[in-house]
Amino acid sequence: MRGAVWGAVHGIQELGLNSSAYQLTQDFEQKDFLRPFEHIMKSNGSIAIRDMVVRCIAQMVNSQASKIRSGWKNIFSVFRMAASDNDEYIIDLAFQTTCNIINSIYDQSFHSLIDSFQDAVKCLSEFACNHNFPDTSMEAIRLIRTCARYVAEQPHLFGDYSMDDQSSGNLTSEKDRVWVRGWFPILFELSCIVSTCKLDVRTRALTVMFEITKSHGSSFCDHWWQDLFQIVFRIFDNMKLPEQHNEKSEWMTTTCNHALYSVIDVFTQYFDTLSPLLLSDVYSQLLWCVRQQNEQLARSGTNCLENLVISCGMKYTEQTWLKTADCILEMFESTLPQELLDWKANDLSYSPSKKPTMNANSGGDEKDKANAVKQMFSRLKIQCIVQLELVQTIDNIIFFPAFSRKEDAELLADIESDVKPSKELVSKSPVNRQSEQQQEEEQGMYSMVSSQVLIRLSQCLIQSHRFAKTFNQNHEQRNVLWRAGFHGNAKPNLLNQEVRRYYFDSFLTKHDKTVGHVCYGALEHYMSLEAETHRETWTPLMVLILCKLHKLSDDKPPLRGAVRRIFTRIGSVENL
Repeated sequence: MRGAVWGAVHGIQELGLNSSAYQLTQDFEQKDFLRPFEHIMKSNGSIAIRDMVVRCIAQMVNSQASKIRSGWKNIFSVFRMAASDNDEYIIDLAFQTTCNIINSIYDQSFHSLIDSFQDAVKCLSEFACNHNFPDTSMEAIRLIRTCARYVAEQPHLFGDYSMDDQSSGNLTSEKDRVWVRGWFPILFELSCIVSTCKLDVRTRALTVMFEITKSHGSSFCDHWWQDLFQIVFRIFDNMKLPEQHNEKSEWMTTTCNHALYSVIDVFTQYFDTLSPLLLSDVYSQLLWCVRQQNEQLARSGTNCLENLVISCGMKYTEQTWLKTADCILEMFESTLPQELLDWKANDLSYSPSKKPTMNANSGGDEKDKANAVKQMFSRLKIQCIVQLELVQTIDNIIFFPAFSRKEDAELLADIESDVKPSKELVSKSPVNRQSEQQQEEEQGMYSMVSSQVLIRLSQCLIQSHRFAKTFNQNHEQRNVLWRAGFHGNAKPNLLNQEVRRYYFDSFLTKHDKTVGHVCYGALEHYMSLEAETHRETWTPLMVLILCKLHKLSDDKPPLRGAVRRIFTRIGSVENL
Protein backbone atom coordinates (compact mmCIF):
# COMPACT_ATOMS: atom_id res chain seq x y z
CA MET A 1 0.00 0.00 0.00
CA ARG A 2 2.82 2.39 0.93
CA GLY A 3 4.53 1.63 -2.40
CA ALA A 4 1.38 2.57 -4.30
CA VAL A 5 1.11 5.88 -2.47
CA TRP A 6 4.81 6.47 -3.00
CA GLY A 7 4.45 5.94 -6.72
CA ALA A 8 1.39 8.13 -6.91
CA VAL A 9 3.21 10.98 -5.16
CA HIS A 10 6.10 10.68 -7.59
CA GLY A 11 3.72 10.70 -10.54
CA ILE A 12 1.85 13.76 -9.29
CA GLN A 13 5.14 15.51 -8.66
CA GLU A 14 6.29 14.94 -12.23
CA LEU A 15 2.98 16.14 -13.62
CA GLY A 16 3.14 19.23 -11.46
CA LEU A 17 6.67 20.03 -12.51
CA ASN A 18 5.80 19.46 -16.16
CA SER A 19 2.78 21.72 -15.95
CA SER A 20 4.96 24.44 -14.45
CA ALA A 21 7.63 23.86 -17.05
CA TYR A 22 5.18 24.33 -19.85
CA GLN A 23 3.84 27.42 -18.03
CA LEU A 24 0.27 26.24 -17.99
CA THR A 25 -1.12 29.44 -16.59
CA GLN A 26 -4.74 28.44 -16.32
CA ASP A 27 -5.58 28.71 -12.64
CA PHE A 28 -7.35 25.39 -12.22
CA GLU A 29 -4.46 23.29 -13.57
CA GLN A 30 -1.76 24.02 -10.98
CA LYS A 31 -4.29 23.94 -8.17
CA ASP A 32 -5.69 20.65 -9.35
CA PHE A 33 -2.29 19.06 -9.79
CA LEU A 34 -1.21 20.06 -6.26
CA ARG A 35 -4.48 19.32 -4.47
CA PRO A 36 -3.69 15.58 -4.02
CA PHE A 37 -0.66 16.55 -1.92
CA GLU A 38 -2.99 18.34 0.47
CA HIS A 39 -5.30 15.34 0.62
CA ILE A 40 -2.43 12.96 1.41
CA MET A 41 -1.08 15.24 4.17
CA LYS A 42 -4.54 15.56 5.67
CA SER A 43 -5.45 11.86 5.63
CA ASN A 44 -2.18 9.93 5.87
CA GLY A 45 -0.38 9.70 9.22
CA SER A 46 2.68 7.83 7.96
CA ILE A 47 5.83 9.81 8.71
CA ALA A 48 7.54 8.40 5.62
CA ILE A 49 4.69 9.41 3.30
CA ARG A 50 4.34 12.86 4.87
CA ASP A 51 8.08 13.32 4.58
CA MET A 52 7.88 12.36 0.91
CA VAL A 53 5.12 14.88 0.25
CA VAL A 54 7.03 17.70 1.96
CA ARG A 55 10.20 16.90 0.02
CA CYS A 56 8.27 16.88 -3.27
CA ILE A 57 6.73 20.27 -2.59
CA ALA A 58 10.06 21.68 -1.39
CA GLN A 59 11.69 20.51 -4.62
CA MET A 60 8.99 22.20 -6.71
CA VAL A 61 9.48 25.49 -4.82
CA ASN A 62 13.28 25.42 -5.03
CA SER A 63 13.42 24.53 -8.73
CA GLN A 64 10.28 26.02 -10.29
CA ALA A 65 9.24 28.95 -8.06
CA SER A 66 9.21 31.48 -10.87
CA LYS A 67 6.69 29.38 -12.84
CA ILE A 68 4.24 28.70 -10.02
CA ARG A 69 1.10 30.82 -10.16
CA SER A 70 -2.11 29.55 -8.61
CA GLY A 71 -0.38 26.68 -6.80
CA TRP A 72 0.96 28.80 -3.94
CA LYS A 73 -2.19 28.35 -1.89
CA ASN A 74 -1.81 24.58 -2.08
CA ILE A 75 1.87 24.79 -1.20
CA PHE A 76 1.24 26.85 1.92
CA SER A 77 -1.61 24.52 2.84
CA VAL A 78 0.74 21.51 2.73
CA PHE A 79 3.36 23.31 4.80
CA ARG A 80 0.70 24.45 7.30
CA MET A 81 -0.30 20.81 7.89
CA ALA A 82 3.37 19.86 8.16
CA ALA A 83 3.86 22.63 10.73
CA SER A 84 1.82 20.74 13.32
CA ASP A 85 3.89 17.56 12.90
CA ASN A 86 6.10 16.07 15.60
CA ASP A 87 8.83 14.84 13.29
CA GLU A 88 11.83 17.14 13.41
CA TYR A 89 12.93 16.52 9.81
CA ILE A 90 9.48 17.24 8.37
CA ILE A 91 9.20 20.43 10.43
CA ASP A 92 12.69 21.58 9.52
CA LEU A 93 12.34 21.00 5.76
CA ALA A 94 8.88 22.59 5.59
CA PHE A 95 9.97 25.59 7.62
CA GLN A 96 13.23 26.15 5.75
CA THR A 97 11.31 26.14 2.47
CA THR A 98 8.78 28.59 3.90
CA CYS A 99 11.65 30.81 5.06
CA ASN A 100 13.03 30.78 1.54
CA ILE A 101 9.66 31.85 0.15
CA ILE A 102 9.28 34.75 2.61
CA ASN A 103 12.88 35.97 2.54
CA SER A 104 13.80 35.43 -1.11
CA ILE A 105 10.84 34.74 -3.40
CA TYR A 106 8.68 37.44 -1.77
CA ASP A 107 11.51 39.89 -2.19
CA GLN A 108 11.77 39.13 -5.90
CA SER A 109 8.15 38.65 -6.96
CA PHE A 110 5.78 39.51 -4.14
CA HIS A 111 3.13 40.60 -6.64
CA SER A 112 2.76 37.07 -8.00
CA LEU A 113 2.11 35.59 -4.54
CA ILE A 114 -0.30 38.26 -3.31
CA ASP A 115 -3.36 36.01 -3.56
CA SER A 116 -1.77 33.47 -1.20
CA PHE A 117 -0.57 36.03 1.36
CA GLN A 118 -3.18 35.10 3.99
CA ASP A 119 -2.30 31.41 3.53
CA ALA A 120 1.37 32.23 4.12
CA VAL A 121 0.60 34.05 7.37
CA LYS A 122 -1.61 31.17 8.58
CA CYS A 123 1.21 28.78 7.76
CA LEU A 124 3.69 30.80 9.82
CA SER A 125 1.19 30.97 12.67
CA GLU A 126 0.91 27.18 12.67
CA PHE A 127 4.69 26.86 12.91
CA ALA A 128 4.71 29.31 15.83
CA CYS A 129 2.04 27.29 17.66
CA ASN A 130 3.99 24.01 17.60
CA HIS A 131 5.04 23.68 21.25
CA ASN A 132 7.69 21.07 20.48
CA PHE A 133 9.97 23.42 18.53
CA PRO A 134 10.29 26.77 20.40
CA ASP A 135 13.16 28.04 18.24
CA THR A 136 11.05 27.52 15.14
CA SER A 137 8.18 29.33 16.88
CA MET A 138 10.33 32.40 17.52
CA GLU A 139 11.65 32.44 13.95
CA ALA A 140 8.10 32.10 12.58
CA ILE A 141 7.06 35.19 14.54
CA ARG A 142 10.02 37.07 13.08
CA LEU A 143 8.87 36.09 9.59
CA ILE A 144 5.37 37.36 10.33
CA ARG A 145 6.93 40.71 11.14
CA THR A 146 8.77 40.50 7.81
CA CYS A 147 5.40 39.98 6.12
CA ALA A 148 4.21 43.20 7.76
CA ARG A 149 7.11 45.00 6.11
CA TYR A 150 5.99 43.77 2.69
CA VAL A 151 2.47 45.06 3.35
CA ALA A 152 3.77 48.44 4.48
CA GLU A 153 6.10 48.84 1.50
CA GLN A 154 3.66 47.66 -1.20
CA PRO A 155 0.10 48.32 -0.01
CA HIS A 156 -1.04 49.09 -3.55
CA LEU A 157 -0.63 45.43 -4.53
CA PHE A 158 -3.54 44.52 -2.25
CA GLY A 159 -5.84 46.97 -3.98
CA ASP A 160 -6.80 44.65 -6.83
CA TYR A 161 -9.49 42.01 -6.44
CA SER A 162 -8.14 38.60 -5.62
CA MET A 163 -9.34 35.51 -7.43
CA ASP A 164 -11.16 34.45 -4.29
CA ASP A 165 -12.92 37.82 -4.06
CA GLN A 166 -14.09 37.57 -7.62
CA SER A 167 -15.33 34.01 -7.27
CA SER A 168 -17.13 34.63 -3.97
CA GLY A 169 -18.61 38.00 -4.90
CA ASN A 170 -16.82 39.74 -1.99
CA LEU A 171 -16.44 43.29 -3.26
CA THR A 172 -14.46 44.99 -0.47
CA SER A 173 -13.62 48.60 -1.23
CA GLU A 174 -10.20 49.21 -2.69
CA LYS A 175 -9.03 51.16 0.37
CA ASP A 176 -10.06 48.36 2.74
CA ARG A 177 -8.47 45.51 0.80
CA VAL A 178 -5.01 46.20 2.25
CA TRP A 179 -6.58 45.78 5.70
CA VAL A 180 -8.68 42.72 4.92
CA ARG A 181 -5.97 40.92 2.91
CA GLY A 182 -2.84 42.35 4.55
CA TRP A 183 -2.86 43.88 8.01
CA PHE A 184 -5.79 42.03 9.56
CA PRO A 185 -4.47 38.49 8.83
CA ILE A 186 -1.12 39.41 10.36
CA LEU A 187 -2.55 40.92 13.55
CA PHE A 188 -5.20 38.24 13.91
CA GLU A 189 -2.73 35.37 13.59
CA LEU A 190 -0.41 37.00 16.11
CA SER A 191 -3.34 37.21 18.53
CA CYS A 192 -4.00 33.49 17.93
CA ILE A 193 -0.39 32.75 18.83
CA VAL A 194 -0.84 34.78 22.02
CA SER A 195 -3.96 32.81 22.89
CA THR A 196 -2.52 29.32 22.38
CA CYS A 197 1.23 29.28 23.03
CA LYS A 198 3.47 29.08 26.07
CA LEU A 199 4.64 32.16 27.92
CA ASP A 200 7.87 32.98 26.08
CA VAL A 201 6.33 32.51 22.63
CA ARG A 202 3.11 34.39 23.36
CA THR A 203 5.09 37.21 24.95
CA ARG A 204 7.13 37.55 21.78
CA ALA A 205 4.01 37.44 19.60
CA LEU A 206 2.37 40.11 21.76
CA THR A 207 5.44 42.33 21.51
CA VAL A 208 5.58 42.01 17.72
CA MET A 209 1.83 42.65 17.37
CA PHE A 210 2.10 45.97 19.19
CA GLU A 211 5.37 46.89 17.47
CA ILE A 212 3.62 46.52 14.12
CA THR A 213 0.66 48.54 15.39
CA LYS A 214 2.82 51.37 16.69
CA SER A 215 4.99 51.46 13.56
CA HIS A 216 2.20 51.40 10.98
CA GLY A 217 -0.90 52.63 12.85
CA SER A 218 -0.66 56.05 11.24
CA SER A 219 -2.04 54.50 8.03
CA PHE A 220 -5.00 52.79 9.73
CA CYS A 221 -8.57 53.96 9.16
CA ASP A 222 -11.01 54.41 12.04
CA HIS A 223 -12.89 51.15 11.49
CA TRP A 224 -9.59 49.31 11.16
CA TRP A 225 -8.72 50.45 14.68
CA GLN A 226 -12.05 49.18 15.94
CA ASP A 227 -11.39 45.78 14.36
CA LEU A 228 -7.90 45.73 15.86
CA PHE A 229 -9.04 46.50 19.39
CA GLN A 230 -11.65 43.76 19.17
CA ILE A 231 -8.76 41.40 18.49
CA VAL A 232 -6.72 42.82 21.36
CA PHE A 233 -9.55 42.68 23.89
CA ARG A 234 -9.96 38.96 23.17
CA ILE A 235 -6.79 38.51 25.22
CA PHE A 236 -8.75 39.58 28.31
CA ASP A 237 -11.88 37.55 27.52
CA ASN A 238 -12.84 35.42 30.52
CA MET A 239 -14.25 32.73 28.25
CA LYS A 240 -10.83 32.31 26.61
CA LEU A 241 -8.71 32.39 29.76
CA PRO A 242 -7.26 29.10 31.08
CA GLU A 243 -9.61 27.21 33.40
CA GLN A 244 -6.97 26.07 35.90
CA HIS A 245 -6.46 28.61 38.69
CA ASN A 246 -2.65 28.61 38.52
CA GLU A 247 -2.62 28.96 34.73
CA LYS A 248 -5.23 31.71 34.87
CA SER A 249 -3.24 33.58 37.52
CA GLU A 250 -0.07 33.33 35.41
CA TRP A 251 -1.96 34.49 32.33
CA MET A 252 -3.28 37.57 34.13
CA THR A 253 0.04 38.40 35.76
CA THR A 254 2.04 38.08 32.55
CA THR A 255 0.09 38.25 29.30
CA CYS A 256 -2.86 40.39 30.38
CA ASN A 257 -0.52 42.72 32.24
CA HIS A 258 1.77 43.05 29.20
CA ALA A 259 -1.17 43.59 26.87
CA LEU A 260 -2.69 46.25 29.11
CA TYR A 261 0.43 48.41 29.18
CA SER A 262 0.84 47.95 25.42
CA VAL A 263 -2.76 49.05 24.80
CA ILE A 264 -2.19 52.24 26.79
CA ASP A 265 1.10 52.83 24.96
CA VAL A 266 -0.63 52.59 21.57
CA PHE A 267 -3.60 54.63 22.77
CA THR A 268 -1.30 57.39 24.00
CA GLN A 269 0.59 57.49 20.70
CA TYR A 270 -2.58 57.72 18.59
CA PHE A 271 -4.78 59.48 21.15
CA ASP A 272 -6.25 62.05 18.77
CA THR A 273 -7.53 59.30 16.48
CA LEU A 274 -8.49 56.71 19.09
CA SER A 275 -10.09 58.81 21.82
CA PRO A 276 -13.40 59.48 20.04
CA LEU A 277 -13.59 55.84 18.94
CA LEU A 278 -12.38 53.71 21.81
CA LEU A 279 -11.81 55.65 25.05
CA SER A 280 -14.95 54.20 26.67
CA ASP A 281 -13.87 50.68 25.70
CA VAL A 282 -10.40 51.22 27.14
CA TYR A 283 -11.84 52.54 30.40
CA SER A 284 -14.13 49.50 30.57
CA GLN A 285 -11.11 47.25 30.13
CA LEU A 286 -9.23 49.06 32.90
CA LEU A 287 -12.27 48.66 35.15
CA TRP A 288 -12.33 44.93 34.36
CA CYS A 289 -8.67 44.64 35.35
CA VAL A 290 -9.03 46.31 38.76
CA ARG A 291 -11.96 44.03 39.56
CA GLN A 292 -9.97 40.83 39.04
CA GLN A 293 -8.70 38.71 41.90
CA ASN A 294 -5.13 39.26 40.78
CA GLU A 295 -3.08 41.82 42.65
CA GLN A 296 -0.59 42.53 39.88
CA LEU A 297 -3.26 43.06 37.23
CA ALA A 298 -5.38 45.20 39.57
CA ARG A 299 -2.40 47.42 40.36
CA SER A 300 -1.59 47.66 36.66
CA GLY A 301 -5.15 48.77 35.93
CA THR A 302 -4.81 51.82 38.18
CA ASN A 303 -1.28 52.53 37.00
CA CYS A 304 -2.29 52.40 33.34
CA LEU A 305 -5.17 54.78 33.99
CA GLU A 306 -2.73 57.16 35.64
CA ASN A 307 -0.25 56.90 32.75
CA LEU A 308 -2.95 57.55 30.17
CA VAL A 309 -4.37 60.61 31.91
CA ILE A 310 -0.98 62.13 32.73
CA SER A 311 0.21 61.61 29.13
CA CYS A 312 -2.93 62.86 27.39
CA GLY A 313 -4.79 64.93 29.99
CA MET A 314 -3.82 68.20 28.33
CA LYS A 315 -5.88 67.06 25.31
CA TYR A 316 -8.95 66.10 27.35
CA THR A 317 -12.22 67.88 26.81
CA GLU A 318 -14.65 68.51 29.67
CA GLN A 319 -16.66 65.46 28.64
CA THR A 320 -13.53 63.34 28.63
CA TRP A 321 -12.63 64.51 32.12
CA LEU A 322 -16.13 63.73 33.37
CA LYS A 323 -15.93 60.28 31.78
CA THR A 324 -12.57 59.77 33.50
CA ALA A 325 -13.93 60.85 36.87
CA ASP A 326 -16.91 58.51 36.46
CA CYS A 327 -14.53 55.65 35.64
CA ILE A 328 -12.49 56.32 38.79
CA LEU A 329 -15.65 56.57 40.89
CA GLU A 330 -16.87 53.24 39.53
CA MET A 331 -13.49 51.70 40.31
CA PHE A 332 -13.78 52.92 43.89
CA GLU A 333 -17.32 51.68 44.32
CA SER A 334 -16.78 48.28 42.71
CA THR A 335 -13.67 47.52 44.78
CA LEU A 336 -14.90 48.78 48.15
CA PRO A 337 -14.36 45.82 50.56
CA GLN A 338 -17.77 46.04 52.20
CA GLU A 339 -17.51 42.55 53.69
CA LEU A 340 -14.83 43.80 56.07
CA LEU A 341 -17.54 45.61 58.01
CA ASP A 342 -20.04 42.80 58.45
CA TRP A 343 -18.38 39.41 57.86
CA LYS A 344 -18.88 36.95 60.73
CA ALA A 345 -17.39 33.53 61.38
CA ASN A 346 -20.44 32.14 63.20
CA ASP A 347 -21.02 29.44 60.61
CA LEU A 348 -17.34 28.50 60.31
CA SER A 349 -15.42 26.47 62.87
CA TYR A 350 -12.09 26.95 61.08
CA SER A 351 -9.33 29.27 62.27
CA PRO A 352 -5.57 29.18 61.73
CA SER A 353 -4.82 28.76 65.42
CA LYS A 354 -7.33 26.00 66.08
CA LYS A 355 -8.10 23.55 63.34
CA PRO A 356 -11.53 21.93 63.57
CA THR A 357 -12.00 18.30 64.42
CA MET A 358 -13.13 16.57 61.25
CA ASN A 359 -14.95 13.32 60.86
CA ALA A 360 -15.50 11.40 57.66
CA ASN A 361 -18.73 13.25 56.90
CA SER A 362 -17.79 16.80 57.83
CA GLY A 363 -14.16 16.91 56.69
CA GLY A 364 -14.94 17.82 53.13
CA ASP A 365 -17.41 20.56 54.10
CA GLU A 366 -14.97 22.13 56.57
CA LYS A 367 -12.23 22.13 53.98
CA ASP A 368 -14.52 23.76 51.42
CA LYS A 369 -15.50 26.43 53.94
CA ALA A 370 -11.88 27.11 54.81
CA ASN A 371 -10.98 27.45 51.14
CA ALA A 372 -13.94 29.75 50.53
CA VAL A 373 -12.86 32.00 53.41
CA LYS A 374 -9.28 32.00 52.17
CA GLN A 375 -10.39 33.07 48.70
CA MET A 376 -12.65 35.77 50.13
CA PHE A 377 -9.83 37.16 52.31
CA SER A 378 -7.53 37.18 49.28
CA ARG A 379 -10.14 39.13 47.31
CA LEU A 380 -10.68 41.61 50.15
CA LYS A 381 -6.95 42.17 50.48
CA ILE A 382 -6.69 42.98 46.77
CA GLN A 383 -9.64 45.36 47.06
CA CYS A 384 -7.93 47.18 49.94
CA ILE A 385 -4.78 47.50 47.83
CA VAL A 386 -6.80 48.86 44.88
CA GLN A 387 -8.49 51.45 47.10
CA LEU A 388 -5.11 52.71 48.26
CA GLU A 389 -3.75 52.67 44.71
CA LEU A 390 -6.72 54.68 43.46
CA VAL A 391 -6.17 57.34 46.11
CA GLN A 392 -2.57 57.61 44.98
CA THR A 393 -3.68 57.68 41.34
CA ILE A 394 -5.85 60.75 41.95
CA ASP A 395 -2.96 62.38 43.77
CA ASN A 396 -0.54 61.70 40.91
CA ILE A 397 -2.98 62.81 38.21
CA ILE A 398 -3.93 66.09 39.82
CA PHE A 399 -0.53 67.08 41.22
CA PHE A 400 2.10 64.77 39.70
CA PRO A 401 4.23 62.64 42.06
CA ALA A 402 7.30 64.90 41.85
CA PHE A 403 5.31 67.95 42.96
CA SER A 404 3.79 66.10 45.93
CA ARG A 405 7.18 64.91 47.16
CA LYS A 406 8.72 68.33 46.67
CA GLU A 407 5.92 70.08 48.56
CA ASP A 408 6.09 67.60 51.44
CA ALA A 409 9.83 68.14 51.73
CA GLU A 410 9.41 71.93 51.78
CA LEU A 411 6.74 71.78 54.49
CA LEU A 412 8.88 69.54 56.67
CA ALA A 413 11.88 71.82 56.18
CA ASP A 414 9.81 74.85 57.25
CA ILE A 415 8.56 73.09 60.35
CA GLU A 416 11.95 71.74 61.39
CA SER A 417 13.59 75.14 61.04
CA ASP A 418 10.60 76.91 62.58
CA VAL A 419 10.51 79.35 59.69
CA LYS A 420 7.39 81.45 59.35
CA PRO A 421 6.47 82.94 55.96
CA SER A 422 7.07 86.69 55.96
CA LYS A 423 5.16 89.36 54.13
CA GLU A 424 8.00 89.51 51.61
CA LEU A 425 7.39 85.91 50.65
CA VAL A 426 3.70 86.47 50.24
CA SER A 427 4.06 89.66 48.24
CA LYS A 428 3.56 89.57 44.53
CA SER A 429 7.12 90.36 43.49
CA PRO A 430 8.21 89.39 39.96
CA VAL A 431 10.38 86.60 41.38
CA ASN A 432 7.49 85.29 43.46
CA ARG A 433 5.09 85.42 40.51
CA GLN A 434 7.59 83.45 38.43
CA SER A 435 7.88 80.90 41.22
CA GLU A 436 4.10 80.59 41.42
CA GLN A 437 3.87 80.08 37.67
CA GLN A 438 6.53 77.36 37.79
CA GLN A 439 4.69 75.73 40.71
CA GLU A 440 1.44 75.79 38.77
CA GLU A 441 3.12 74.04 35.84
CA GLU A 442 4.44 71.36 38.19
CA GLN A 443 1.04 70.81 39.77
CA GLY A 444 -0.07 68.33 37.16
CA MET A 445 -3.58 68.45 35.76
CA TYR A 446 -5.11 70.64 38.47
CA SER A 447 -5.30 73.76 36.33
CA MET A 448 -6.96 71.80 33.50
CA VAL A 449 -9.68 70.20 35.60
CA SER A 450 -13.04 71.87 36.17
CA SER A 451 -14.79 72.30 39.51
CA GLN A 452 -17.30 69.60 38.62
CA VAL A 453 -14.56 67.03 38.00
CA LEU A 454 -12.71 68.01 41.18
CA ILE A 455 -15.90 67.51 43.19
CA ARG A 456 -16.40 64.03 41.75
CA LEU A 457 -12.83 63.08 42.53
CA SER A 458 -13.16 64.47 46.05
CA GLN A 459 -16.25 62.30 46.53
CA CYS A 460 -14.11 59.27 45.75
CA LEU A 461 -11.51 60.29 48.32
CA ILE A 462 -14.04 61.13 51.00
CA GLN A 463 -15.94 57.88 50.44
CA SER A 464 -12.72 55.87 50.74
CA HIS A 465 -11.66 57.83 53.83
CA ARG A 466 -14.98 57.35 55.60
CA PHE A 467 -15.01 53.64 54.91
CA ALA A 468 -11.50 53.23 56.31
CA LYS A 469 -12.31 55.32 59.37
CA THR A 470 -15.45 53.30 60.06
CA PHE A 471 -13.50 50.05 59.84
CA ASN A 472 -10.62 51.27 62.03
CA GLN A 473 -13.05 52.32 64.77
CA ASN A 474 -14.79 48.93 64.78
CA HIS A 475 -12.37 47.05 67.05
CA GLU A 476 -14.74 44.13 67.56
CA GLN A 477 -15.00 43.42 63.84
CA ARG A 478 -11.25 43.78 63.39
CA ASN A 479 -10.74 41.17 66.12
CA VAL A 480 -13.18 38.82 64.36
CA LEU A 481 -11.20 39.10 61.14
CA TRP A 482 -7.90 38.74 62.96
CA ARG A 483 -8.97 35.54 64.68
CA ALA A 484 -10.15 34.17 61.32
CA GLY A 485 -6.70 34.73 59.82
CA PHE A 486 -7.20 37.90 57.79
CA HIS A 487 -4.10 40.01 57.16
CA GLY A 488 -1.48 37.86 58.85
CA ASN A 489 -0.41 38.07 62.50
CA ALA A 490 -1.35 41.69 63.21
CA LYS A 491 -4.83 43.06 63.79
CA PRO A 492 -6.05 44.34 60.41
CA ASN A 493 -6.41 48.07 59.88
CA LEU A 494 -6.85 50.58 57.08
CA LEU A 495 -4.81 53.39 58.63
CA ASN A 496 -2.93 54.19 55.43
CA GLN A 497 -6.20 54.51 53.57
CA GLU A 498 -7.74 56.59 56.34
CA VAL A 499 -4.97 59.18 56.52
CA ARG A 500 -3.65 59.04 52.97
CA ARG A 501 -2.78 62.56 51.98
CA TYR A 502 -5.86 64.43 50.78
CA TYR A 503 -5.08 67.61 48.92
CA PHE A 504 -7.50 70.01 50.45
CA ASP A 505 -5.70 72.89 48.78
CA SER A 506 -6.96 71.55 45.43
CA PHE A 507 -10.39 72.95 46.32
CA LEU A 508 -9.38 76.06 48.24
CA THR A 509 -10.00 78.53 45.45
CA LYS A 510 -13.50 77.36 44.56
CA HIS A 511 -14.83 75.17 47.33
CA ASP A 512 -14.07 76.89 50.62
CA LYS A 513 -17.22 75.62 52.31
CA THR A 514 -16.52 71.99 51.40
CA VAL A 515 -12.90 72.20 52.49
CA GLY A 516 -13.93 73.89 55.71
CA HIS A 517 -16.16 70.96 56.64
CA VAL A 518 -13.49 68.44 55.73
CA CYS A 519 -10.76 70.22 57.72
CA TYR A 520 -13.05 70.64 60.71
CA GLY A 521 -14.00 66.96 60.58
CA ALA A 522 -10.37 65.87 60.36
CA LEU A 523 -9.28 67.98 63.31
CA GLU A 524 -12.25 66.90 65.37
CA HIS A 525 -11.58 63.23 64.65
CA TYR A 526 -7.92 63.67 65.59
CA MET A 527 -8.89 65.03 68.98
CA SER A 528 -11.16 62.04 69.62
CA LEU A 529 -8.46 59.41 69.00
CA GLU A 530 -7.38 57.49 72.08
CA ALA A 531 -4.92 54.92 70.69
CA GLU A 532 -1.42 56.36 70.52
CA THR A 533 -0.51 54.49 67.32
CA HIS A 534 -3.70 55.74 65.65
CA ARG A 535 -2.95 59.30 66.71
CA GLU A 536 0.65 59.06 65.48
CA THR A 537 -0.61 57.94 62.08
CA TRP A 538 -2.82 60.99 61.86
CA THR A 539 -0.16 63.47 63.04
CA PRO A 540 1.50 64.08 59.62
CA LEU A 541 -1.92 64.82 58.13
CA MET A 542 -2.67 67.31 60.88
CA VAL A 543 0.65 69.01 60.25
CA LEU A 544 -0.20 69.25 56.56
CA ILE A 545 -3.64 70.74 57.22
CA LEU A 546 -2.34 73.34 59.70
CA CYS A 547 0.51 74.34 57.38
CA LYS A 548 -1.89 74.74 54.49
CA LEU A 549 -4.28 76.80 56.57
CA HIS A 550 -1.41 78.96 57.77
CA LYS A 551 -0.46 79.79 54.19
CA LEU A 552 -3.97 80.80 53.14
CA SER A 553 -4.60 84.31 51.94
CA ASP A 554 -6.79 86.61 54.01
CA ASP A 555 -9.89 86.25 51.82
CA LYS A 556 -10.94 82.78 53.06
CA PRO A 557 -13.53 83.50 55.78
CA PRO A 558 -15.23 80.06 55.79
CA LEU A 559 -11.93 78.35 56.50
CA ARG A 560 -10.98 80.85 59.15
CA GLY A 561 -14.31 80.16 60.76
CA ALA A 562 -13.65 76.43 60.80
CA VAL A 563 -10.22 76.95 62.35
CA ARG A 564 -11.66 79.32 64.97
CA ARG A 565 -14.30 76.75 65.96
CA ILE A 566 -11.81 73.94 66.42
CA PHE A 567 -9.32 76.01 68.40
CA THR A 568 -12.07 77.40 70.59
CA ARG A 569 -12.95 73.82 71.45
CA ILE A 570 -9.30 72.97 72.10
CA GLY A 571 -9.08 75.90 74.46
CA SER A 572 -12.14 74.81 76.43
CA VAL A 573 -10.91 71.21 76.72
CA GLU A 574 -7.39 72.16 77.72
CA ASN A 575 -8.51 75.07 79.95
CA LEU A 576 -6.44 77.51 77.94
